[in-house]
Amino acid sequence: MELHPFPTLALILALAAAAGFLAVKLRQPLIVAFILVGVAVGPVGLAWVSTADTLELLSELGLAVLLFLVGLRLDLHMVRSTGPVAVATGLGQVAVTAALGFLTALGLGMSVLTALYVGMALTFSSTIIIVKLLSDKHELEQLHGRIALGLLIVQDMVVVVVMIGLTAFGRSGAGDVGSGIAVVVGKGLALLAAMAVLTRFVLPWLMPQIARSQELLVLFGVAYAVSTAAASEWLGFNSEVGAFLAGVSLAGTPFRDALGARLVSLRDFLLLFFFITLGARLEFTDAASQLVEAAVLACFVLAIKPLVIIAIMAALRYPVRVGFLVGVPAAQISEFSLILAALGLSAGHITNATVSLITVVGLLTITASTYMTTYDHQIYERVQRWLTILERRHSARARADVPAREFDVILFGLGRFGSHLADRLSAAGHRVLGVDFDPYGVSTHRDRGVATTFGSAEDIGLLEVLPLDSAKYVISAIPVLRTNLTLLHGLRHHGFTGTIALTAHTRHDADRLRAAGADIVLEPFSSAASTTSDALHQMLADNDG
Repeated sequence: MELHPFPTLALILALAAAAGFLAVKLRQPLIVAFILVGVAVGPVGLAWVSTADTLELLSELGLAVLLFLVGLRLDLHMVRSTGPVAVATGLGQVAVTAALGFLTALGLGMSVLTALYVGMALTFSSTIIIVKLLSDKHELEQLHGRIALGLLIVQDMVVVVVMIGLTAFGRSGAGDVGSGIAVVVGKGLALLAAMAVLTRFVLPWLMPQIARSQELLVLFGVAYAVSTAAASEWLGFNSEVGAFLAGVSLAGTPFRDALGARLVSLRDFLLLFFFITLGARLEFTDAASQLVEAAVLACFVLAIKPLVIIAIMAALRYPVRVGFLVGVPAAQISEFSLILAALGLSAGHITNATVSLITVVGLLTITASTYMTTYDHQIYERVQRWLTILERRHSARARADVPAREFDVILFGLGRFGSHLADRLSAAGHRVLGVDFDPYGVSTHRDRGVATTFGSAEDIGLLEVLPLDSAKYVISAIPVLRTNLTLLHGLRHHGFTGTIALTAHTRHDADRLRAAGADIVLEPFSSAASTTSDALHQMLADNDG
């Protein structure tokens, strides 16, 4: 049924609002509700929209704004600290998952060429969905969120090379694939050089002029993100790459927080159309006859793909918990997997049935992984005992790293708050042992003269080798309730009789920790607010006097 675009848009928005309201009431992820709305209004449902509909434009705008905001909030310290593990995990995951996916497809009776496409399609994860999920959970800036973002960037770089290679192979034969990739590398370097010039010479002068008007600042941010995304697409890259680089170029300016705060609502509104469009694109040709194959491949993505990431990160000395929290969001296939399938279809390498199969796997895994990511911490508590072999390896490494001397204070967490505590306590003459599961943070503090060891506050086995007998205080600077409760119970189980100080960001968490038996609860936000209030009160009193 063809409708005028404006009434169609109004009906879709009303349906999305109703579905969103129902999802919130049922405590279900909004992403799933919006994808189902897309299926309902797409070709397989009411046929209100087609894949060429104007919703595509709004969807692309939403993607540009989302990746722009991700780049805008990028911390260069994060790049230095998570770059190596992101590259190693990203490339390792792509290689291992593609190989295992290829073998699985062969086992299902597919031809070698079809199995190659299916294996590659199962490899990549959706940057958009993962970033949205982690942003909603406020975990994008935590260690596992930073590593996940780096892994996704590596995946996107690989998929660009793969798609360019397929395009070159399809047009000119195998002999020109190398030259096609060389052209892509040259264009990429040119894009990076142009962004460097803008960042170094143009934006520092331009931004103060634009920031005089808040309305102009928002307009410039959107225009800059979309223009750079368009330029990136014109050069043969994904538009998301350009939008991300645009955000990175502004990340070092004093206007990034003001700009980011004003674009969040616009991002959330426009991303609605991405998920609706994603659902509307889904087609189920021959789906009924492919249910067994789709179920097998979906289980592969949901189970094997995270396990590959967990194993690689465990080999890199990261706790299983961190690997799990990185791997679970990646347990779906990307929108680029569907594009890859479309390229294979246009080149005559695969059939419509294979494209349909990949589409069904995409719907199943995107839906399931959304729930898995939403409840990943609860899931980890249930499956942790099956991952003990990796935990034992991690604990053995940690045991070898613990300095063999006495300490007054054992401090868990060397992030922003923990780093300040470690520095101040060390400067005051206390013997401090820092514990953190970020290898970069451990190395950095060790270089600064602070005794450190690699480990997790949730690794109860680590407590067996820490010098608890000599320590007078155990402090956790980690503001995560479940982590602190686990640490508290572990310390009591090991008979620690010193003072236990734990950190909370909310009054509710602070009350829970006190009720559980914490001797001291540190509330950095509340303390900072009280100190600031006292200082302002004194200043006002002095002025009145």
